[in-house]
Amino acid sequence: MTNSVSKKRLALFASGRGSNGEALYKAMQEGLINGEFVVIITDHADAGIVERSKDWGIPLVIIERSQFDSKQDFEQAQLDTLEPYCVDGIVLAGYMRIVGADLIARYEHKILNIHPALLPSFPGLHGHQQAIDAGVKVTGCTVHFVDAGMDTGPIIMQNTAPVYPDDTEDSLSERLLPIEHATYREALRLFCEDALRIEGRIVHYI
Repeated sequence: MTNSVSKKRLALFASGRGSNGEALYKAMQEGLINGEFVVIITDHADAGIVERSKDWGIPLVIIERSQFDSKQDFEQAQLDTLEPYCVDGIVLAGYMRIVGADLIARYEHKILNIHPALLPSFPGLHGHQQAIDAGVKVTGCTVHFVDAGMDTGPIIMQNTAPVYPDDTEDSLSERLLPIEHATYREALRLFCEDALRIEGRIVHYI
């Protein structure tokens, strides 16, 4: 894959197994995304992403909230960790903490997240179960830029999946996961190509 835009240096934030992160890493290895993960940050020492980072040969830094006296110190440690890597963007993949205001200000419109629902519906935790409980017939996933709110940032891309009457949170999650992978891959591809333009809350493809 040839491209006039230089490869983006990205940080991956993950709290769990990192399945979305793995899908993105594979897409980068296949040349589908003009970017690379240069550092991984997790807030759980026992997260699955720890082993994945070893397999990938990417530096991993564990920054747990319990290590710090204050939320401000915790967030400053994240900023200090990122600084020497000169990252162009941050990819949240199952990162279960609200991103701090200083990090958002430093990387405005450069932090991407994926949410397992069609925002602005069903923000926060348990998006799959919220969709089931609401009786919707279609749900999906949303890739968005992160702002100071809870899943309220400008929407980059969405895709849908059906909700069946006998669905459980697990079955719906399983159906949506490959759609999440494909959606995040395409959204990150556009970000790394500098092919996104933001006007207010609207994200345009260019």
